[in-house]
Amino acid sequence: MAVRPVLQIGDPRLRQLARPVPEDRLGSDALDGLIADLLETMEARQGVGLAAPQIGEPWRVIVVGSGRPCARYPLAPVVPRQVLINPWLTRLDDSCARDEEGCLSVPGQRAQVLRWRRIRCRALAPDGSQVDKPMEGFEARVAQHELDHLNGVLFPDRLQPPGDGSLPDAGALNLDGPD
Repeated sequence: MAVRPVLQIGDPRLRQLARPVPEDRLGSDALDGLIADLLETMEARQGVGLAAPQIGEPWRVIVVGSGRPCARYPLAPVVPRQVLINPWLTRLDDSCARDEEGCLSVPGQRAQVLRWRRIRCRALAPDGSQVDKPMEGFEARVAQHELDHLNGVLFPDRLQPPGDGSLPDAGALNLDGPD
């Protein structure tokens, strides 16, 4: 386990599309080490989520939730820590909310970002088991933010003009996956 440097906005690796983790890598020492580094780095930086591309690894692996109160989001509910491999998200309805977001890769900046309120997350757990769960509120926001990192998107890319209450379609958000 190691606390890794977090790439900062402007680094071209943050704009690349992350690669799916092949099934034969599940349970490997390399993947287990990457997951350990993600968790250690997120904890050290007081984050509530982290994506592999943020530590220079081009794989579709994210951590959602810290399992503890977070000083960076003092009003947010505690979200259990989850490691999600090859995640894809589908919105459950048309409701959305604008709330403040920040990012370890965009230090010193926060903004109101519009996100879907309720989503369904499908992914693999580190042991290869299937994850299929609804998420809402802050947990859904963190999952969408981290999924964006896997697609080379940073939260400033999601900012809209004041008063524009529309969301891009689900395809533009890279939410809907194969059924």
